[in-house]
Amino acid sequence: MLPCAYAKAERKAKSLFPFSFAGIQCMKLSGYSKGYGYKIGQTFQGNSDHAWNAVYLDGRWHLLDSTWGSGIVDDTSTKFTFRYNEFYFLTHPALFVNNHFPDNSNWQLLKPTLTLKQFESNLQHNSDFYKLGLLDAHPQTALIQTENGTATISVECRPSTLFTFKLEGTDEHGLLTLRKQGMKLEIYPQKTGRQELQIFARPSKSTEDVYTCVLEYIVECKSVDKSRRFPKDLHQPVGPSWFTEKQGFLRPSHPDPIIHTNDGRCSLTFTMGKDISILASLHADSSSLSEEMSRQHIMQIHRGNQVEFKVHLPHAGSFVLKFFTKKKSDPGSYTFVFNYLITCLNTEVKWPAFPLRYSKWAEGYELLEPLSRLLPANRNVQFKLKMQGISKVLVQAGDTYTLTLSRDGFWEGTCNTAGCRELFVMVHENANHGYYSHILKYDVETQ
Repeated sequence: MLPCAYAKAERKAKSLFPFSFAGIQCMKLSGYSKGYGYKIGQTFQGNSDHAWNAVYLDGRWHLLDSTWGSGIVDDTSTKFTFRYNEFYFLTHPALFVNNHFPDNSNWQLLKPTLTLKQFESNLQHNSDFYKLGLLDAHPQTALIQTENGTATISVECRPSTLFTFKLEGTDEHGLLTLRKQGMKLEIYPQKTGRQELQIFARPSKSTEDVYTCVLEYIVECKSVDKSRRFPKDLHQPVGPSWFTEKQGFLRPSHPDPIIHTNDGRCSLTFTMGKDISILASLHADSSSLSEEMSRQHIMQIHRGNQVEFKVHLPHAGSFVLKFFTKKKSDPGSYTFVFNYLITCLNTEVKWPAFPLRYSKWAEGYELLEPLSRLLPANRNVQFKLKMQGISKVLVQAGDTYTLTLSRDGFWEGTCNTAGCRELFVMVHENANHGYYSHILKYDVETQ
C-alpha cells in the first residue's frame, strides 16, 4: 500500500489533470514501483504498490506519473513536498520502466518487455540522472560483487560533469577519475559484507557546490585488499582531467592518478596557462614531517610556460601530492585544484629535503646540484645553477667561494664544507650595488 502522504498527494495530483474533460483518452495503470520506501535489491510480491497513467496523444500511447511529477516524500518526516518534475510526464518507456513495472506487461510499451526479475535486479536511474545529461552507467545491476577486494563503476555523459561518491558515508576508500565524457570509480572496501555506495554529480558550470545523488549500489565485498589504504588527505577526484585543464594545467606528463616510484623520486611536468601561480605540497598519514617541511621535498622549476615538479620522498609509503593555484595578479589565497597519489614500496628510500629556498629565489631559477639540503662534512661540493639577470654568485661556507658563469649559461664552482654547520648561496643582482641576497640554505652533517 502507498504511504498516507503519498496516497493523498496522488489523489490531489490526479485531480489536477482532468483528461476526460480535455477529450484525451487516458488509462489508469497499476504495478510495482521503486519509489518511497524502496530498498536496493528488494523483491516485489503481493499486491501492486503504486498507480500511474497512460495517455493517447498524436496517435500513440505515452506514460506519465502525476504523483512523482508533482513532488517527493521527505524520508525523515514522510511529508509530501510539491515540486514539479517534468521528467515523469510523457517519459520515454525505456526510461519509465526503470522504476515502474506495470501489472500488465503490455503497458511497458516496450518490445521485448522486461521480466519482474530483471526489473528487481536492474540499476535504478532516478530522474536527476537524466536531467543532468548522464547517459549510461556500468555495471547495470544494483548489486555489485568485488573481485580481489575491488570493483569498478563508470558513468558516461555528454557535458562536463563533476562527480563524487560515498561508500558507507566516506570517500576515503576509492579512486575517482574524471573523463571528458564521464567518470571512472575504483572502490576498495575496507570491510567485508554488504555496503551502500552512492554516486553524486553536478554540472561543472553550476555556481553552487551542490551535488545530487544520481546512482545507488549495494557492494558485496568478500575479501579486503589491505594494500589499498589511501592517505586521508587524498581528495576526490584524483589525477589530471578536463577540469584541471580549465584551471590551467595543460599537457600533464602523468595522465594517470597514481604515480609508482621504486627509488622514491619522480618528476612531473605541465604546460601552464598565463598569470598562474602554483603551490604544491606533500602529505602522508605515516609521516612525522610538518606541512612546511613536506613542501621542502618538492622542487619547482619554471622554463617558459612549462613547469616541472621534482619530488623526493622522505620514506616509503603512500603520499598525496596536492596542487594549489591563484592568479599572480590576485593578492588572495591559493585554491586547491587536484592531487596525485604517489606510492613507493622500497623501504630503503630516505631522501632528505631540497635546500631551503628564500623569498629571493625567483621563479625562473633552476638548481641542478646539489639537490640535497644535507651536505657531507669536510667535502668538496660541486654547485651548478641557472639564473638570468645575475651579476655575481657567492657560496658562503667556512670560507666564501665565487661561482663562475659558463658559456652555456650555468653558474658553477666548488666549495668545501669544512668548519661550518650551514651553507648559503647568495646572489648579487645589480652590479651597481654591493648588496647580496640569500637564495638557498644547506645544512652540513655533523662529524
